[in-house]
Amino acid sequence: MLELDLTAELDRQLSVCNACRYCEGFCAVFGAAQLRTAIGSGDVAYLANLCHDCRMCYDACMFTPPHEFAINIPAAMTEARVQTYERYGTPPVLARMIRAPRRGALVAVLAGVTIVALAVTFSAGAAALWTPQLGPGAFYRVLPYAAMVVSALALALFGLVCIALGARRYARDIGAGERFATPAALRTALRDALSLRYLKGGGAGCYDQSRGSGRRRFFHALVFWGVLADFAATTSAAVLQEFLHALPPYPYWSVPVVLGTGGGVAIVVGAAGLIAVKVRSDPRPASTRMIALDYAFLGLLELVASTGLALLALRSTSVMGALLVLHLGAVAGLFATAPYGKFVHAVYRVVALVKNAHEQAGP
Repeated sequence: MLELDLTAELDRQLSVCNACRYCEGFCAVFGAAQLRTAIGSGDVAYLANLCHDCRMCYDACMFTPPHEFAINIPAAMTEARVQTYERYGTPPVLARMIRAPRRGALVAVLAGVTIVALAVTFSAGAAALWTPQLGPGAFYRVLPYAAMVVSALALALFGLVCIALGARRYARDIGAGERFATPAALRTALRDALSLRYLKGGGAGCYDQSRGSGRRRFFHALVFWGVLADFAATTSAAVLQEFLHALPPYPYWSVPVVLGTGGGVAIVVGAAGLIAVKVRSDPRPASTRMIALDYAFLGLLELVASTGLALLALRSTSVMGALLVLHLGAVAGLFATAPYGKFVHAVYRVVALVKNAHEQAGP
């Protein structure tokens, strides 16, 4: 669907929704739509990312296909979000990766694994891939600390800069010259984002085989807090190494290992649960392009978390070197594709929530 056609289609569908208003209590999208007499391209980008894809409006709507009005807000919104990710992706040549997300994720992981394996072979020799390494600094005898840190920081910095530039352009376009990031709006948006407020579907949960369910919200929360726990684990490990001069691997009862294990398990369970929900879901209120993005991102998360847990469990064995290469390659693939996949939805959604909080507060 072309962008111009999608803008006209959402304008048509939301005009029906504004007249009906049956779903106005489900999420913020319908309240925001009621403030607009017509939908422009900036409004499409804003409303699409304000939508949390609970799909309860599709379940409740009396005008969905085969009705002649053919109202399908979730499908139009998901397609609009894919267009948002590509339009604001930086640089544009890499943003085209969104068109083939599974292939892009596979290529990124294979490239990451290949580069890490070559680095290990060059620095420690191929035998390090299957030779047990014990005691403090075991990981660094396979791949030097400097190589790990420099490459990880370079990829992370590249991704953060690209995402920040895209988010800045997005905020400028949906704001239409208005500064909406006020302290009050930021507080409200942060509260709504952390509580996953709009994954409740107006209280009934997300649309799941013609009924409301809290499963998607639960699994989404597991992934979200799992990622935060893993970030905290990495930070605590850096503190132990840089300030207390304690080299990894750390004991099972240490803060980095406890946080990393909890976060890894939460991601594995949460991502698997989201995949299962998606497999069983009705495909009609969705964009096929967004479904592909979802599977690519969830698959990458599963690979990173599962290889990390395997590395923790088998770090004293002869497979530690190979698992380290696989895990670091998967992490590199996740970092490299982050600005051009489903990861950016969190950034654009928070920006949309900030604008919504500002405009709902009124003058």
